[in-house]
Amino acid sequence: MQIRKLDLKELDVAWSLVKQLRVQLEYEEFENLIYEMRDREYTMLGVFEKERLMCYAGVVIQTNLYHKRHLFIDELVSDENYRSQGYGKMMLEYLQDYAKIAACENIVLSSGLQREDAHRFYEKEGFMKKSFVFVKPMKNS
Repeated sequence: MQIRKLDLKELDVAWSLVKQLRVQLEYEEFENLIYEMRDREYTMLGVFEKERLMCYAGVVIQTNLYHKRHLFIDELVSDENYRSQGYGKMMLEYLQDYAKIAACENIVLSSGLQREDAHRFYEKEGFMKKSFVFVKPMKNS
């Protein structure tokens, strides 16, 4: 078992799990967005069992007035064939250490309304519902 950063040469490996979470996203758009997110130091992390990616997290360290300095988890997904086997918990434990080393005050994530299993998991791992996320789509003219 190994937890490590993924590099840009491993986008296809990351995609194998990200597509399970971001079902509306096509690979080309995923790749373009990953390159764009590098400006904010988006980091791809994975839990590997031998050579197989079991859990993926995409994270960034941010600072704002509400959460102060924090680790924001953009994506967290375990392989659907291996869920409830401890890989997500292992990743969150790693991210807690990662956040401590980076002097973060909080770990923050948002989750879709319909992901009730994920919400129970996050609450079991010590996350609290603290706010709502509102989105206003911008119409392309």
